[in-house]
Amino acid sequence: MQPSHVKPAPVTFWQAFVFWLKLGFISFGGPAGQIAIMHEELVEKRRWLSERRFLHALNYCMVLPGPEAQQLATYIGWLMHRTWGGVVAGGLFVLPSLLILVVLSWVYIAFGGMSVVAGLFYGIKPAVTAIVLQAAHRIASRALKNKVLWAIAAAAFAAIFAWDVPFPLIVAAAALTGYVGGRLSPATFTAGGGHGGADKSYGAALIDDDTPTPPHARFRWSALALVIGAGAVLWALPMGALAMVFGWDHTLTQMGWFFTKAALLTFGGAYAVLPYVYQGAVEHYGWLTPRQMIDGLALGETTPGPLIMVVAFVGFVGGYVKAVFGPEAQFVAGATAAALVTWFTFLPSFLFILAGGPLVESTHGDIKFTAPLTAITACVVGVILNLALFFGYHVLWPQGAKGPFDPWSAVIAIGAAIALLRYQRNVIHVIAACAVAGLAIKLVWY
Repeated sequence: MQPSHVKPAPVTFWQAFVFWLKLGFISFGGPAGQIAIMHEELVEKRRWLSERRFLHALNYCMVLPGPEAQQLATYIGWLMHRTWGGVVAGGLFVLPSLLILVVLSWVYIAFGGMSVVAGLFYGIKPAVTAIVLQAAHRIASRALKNKVLWAIAAAAFAAIFAWDVPFPLIVAAAALTGYVGGRLSPATFTAGGGHGGADKSYGAALIDDDTPTPPHARFRWSALALVIGAGAVLWALPMGALAMVFGWDHTLTQMGWFFTKAALLTFGGAYAVLPYVYQGAVEHYGWLTPRQMIDGLALGETTPGPLIMVVAFVGFVGGYVKAVFGPEAQFVAGATAAALVTWFTFLPSFLFILAGGPLVESTHGDIKFTAPLTAITACVVGVILNLALFFGYHVLWPQGAKGPFDPWSAVIAIGAAIALLRYQRNVIHVIAACAVAGLAIKLVWY
């Protein structure tokens, strides 16, 4: 092993390519798990960059809409190997998950009625309810540090639960509250924040604390204009082609437009935007049913990559069921829709990094959550709690309010919640155990 005081050898583009490809297949565990994997591999073991530079990049990604782990991979890849390094790092973080989800979505939609598949999903769905509840608890414990932020969370819950207020309006109201409140009482809205100090050192790093910013990462107005222009073209060309070929009201065109908006609302992670996806994909467009939405989240939890990849499942099911290319090409329609929604969902994430990275590298001071983002994070807690109740209702009363209560689903959900909240068990292990329990119940009692 190389001594800690000696800098590692320079990393070639293809060496980095192999690592990012590997990461795409092992990035389980949601954002926290994925960031932990990158920290262990890149900071502790390989020493590609220092602790301080890693946290500096992470704090920037945390204040952006979008999946912070994927954006962090993009940032590090860009910092090390220019634009193509960032594109490869971020793309390989998503691509394996997309391919796996397309296959699993097809198995689900084509063979979901088989007893074995149905039994596995019977156990997984209550686990998903517990997982969403855990997400609300985790964010609340970090974000709700005073009565004002608790009140924002409660108001957001009431708005979406009682009055079905659209998610974008809730986010806008929270941001405005944070902006005004941050001016009147700054201390109240500094409860959020980054990931702490960067006091640890694992030895000399390839990109160390005192390593000068590489030339390509320095801010230039011409480079910023080029990134913005390229991003506009990469969005407008497929969107314009869809509108011209199929029309604005076609399923694929509406998917592109809807998930572009969703990509800009993912403050607080994937769980925060799921209610918006549900409102649009289930209630407004009818691309899939509430039960299918729960199943899609279950698949997203069990595959590598960012959880927001559940949008690929939504796209696949919508394209498949709507048979946008005719009844004889349903798989092609589903796969095309999944690829399209993935493109429109993740394109802004790449642009945020490639456009904003040079501004971030111009200073190595910590980047804090602003007051509006602190308020948005608080409102996300209420929205996610509503999502947990929504999932719980459909799992425990699968036939609706007038149907019978499902006691076995309640037992599995309670067991999963205890395992996650009390014993801090791994999400994948909990899902696997619940799937086996669901299959056993289906085979023995039904």
